[in-house]
Amino acid sequence: MTDQIELAAPAERPAVEPRVNAARIAADLQQFGELGATGAGVTRLAYTPAERQAHDLMARRMRDAGLTVSVDAFGNSYGLRPGTDPSLPAIGFGSHLDTVPNGGRFDGAVGTLGALEVMRALQDAGVETRHPLLLVVFAAEEGARFGAPCLGSKAITGILSERDLDRLKDANGVTLRSAIASVGLDPGALATVRWPPRYLAAFLEMHIEQARVLETEGKGVGLIDFVAGSTRFRLTLSGRADHSGATPMRLRQDALAAAAEIVLGLEALARDPRRRSTVATVGRLELSPNSITTVPARAVLGIDVRDVDSDRQREVARQAVDLARRVGERRRVGVEVELITDNSPVVLPVWLRQLLGEACHELDVEFRVMNSGAGHDAAYVSTQYPAAMIFVPSREGISHSPEEWTSVADVARGAEVMLRSVLHVDRRLSTAGT
Repeated sequence: MTDQIELAAPAERPAVEPRVNAARIAADLQQFGELGATGAGVTRLAYTPAERQAHDLMARRMRDAGLTVSVDAFGNSYGLRPGTDPSLPAIGFGSHLDTVPNGGRFDGAVGTLGALEVMRALQDAGVETRHPLLLVVFAAEEGARFGAPCLGSKAITGILSERDLDRLKDANGVTLRSAIASVGLDPGALATVRWPPRYLAAFLEMHIEQARVLETEGKGVGLIDFVAGSTRFRLTLSGRADHSGATPMRLRQDALAAAAEIVLGLEALARDPRRRSTVATVGRLELSPNSITTVPARAVLGIDVRDVDSDRQREVARQAVDLARRVGERRRVGVEVELITDNSPVVLPVWLRQLLGEACHELDVEFRVMNSGAGHDAAYVSTQYPAAMIFVPSREGISHSPEEWTSVADVARGAEVMLRSVLHVDRRLSTAGT
């Protein structure tokens, strides 16, 4: 999206300043945290009944806030608040409600429930906006089930293809198409899900940081300039199953030993001091036959390489594949490579981030501009519409874990920034086309 856009002079503020209600946010976080609870953690995988249950509860909350609710064929949920000028595109904001297996209660939920509180605060204060406001709850943001993230936001931007519906499968071999249909949605209606060109004037997403920079520096929020790109691929190593006691070491074709060498080699590539923003992870490892008395015949690795620099991102991914092939040849282990996703880094527009910065100054909230190493729905929305992100602190940087924690005070502060930012965008965008 372009960084050039016409902004009007600051407009007068409403007579009654809307304010978020921290107690409501706390109650929402508690209630949504009980959906899909697994002990201390939460499991609401993409396109499962638990995820849909969360969307259903969110729909009830949006109706209570006076919003008109709808759900598209891919399970993205919407709550619309009309503006005084129906010819203007909407200002969108929101996040997601699905989780990783045994994840935390804050990832995604903070942005979604913060957006809900923005709508309720406006309703409480009786504040009208020129633009319609659209609360968006994306489906299937986490890549834990199908290996590919942000499926709902990829669908609305046209990035998700018909081929992806059958190509992407979970660990049990269930295709994305089948999973979508299994919860009563319509994967055959992909073309109807895509948003039209002038659908949004801007999109804002609040999210937990999932790192410890804000906490360490004592900043209230982070405003995001870059979102890292991600290259994900699957390595299948094929050796030979042999008796663990009878087979001499020199004769083994051990798929796991090859995998171990590749894992450490990948770590070394990412830790190269010339690549300060590169991260690489082997987050999934499947073994066969997975028996203590058998030399592993097969190992499947799920690899994720990320960077805010696209050249470094893809260079490390290529070097990882080259490394795997060298290891495989030396150890007499077959190597197959399957690309899952390859997404470039995203630069978010400066003008929109500056409006968020103005909101922070008015609220006396200390902030810093920072990168996001994690992918987010806003990054995909930004391929079609201006988008911005607000981070709130994560205690000790822990995320994707039951120990994930962000204080209600921090969530409320972020929601206040988002509320003030929505009003800034509404008042400051030129009426010509936006």
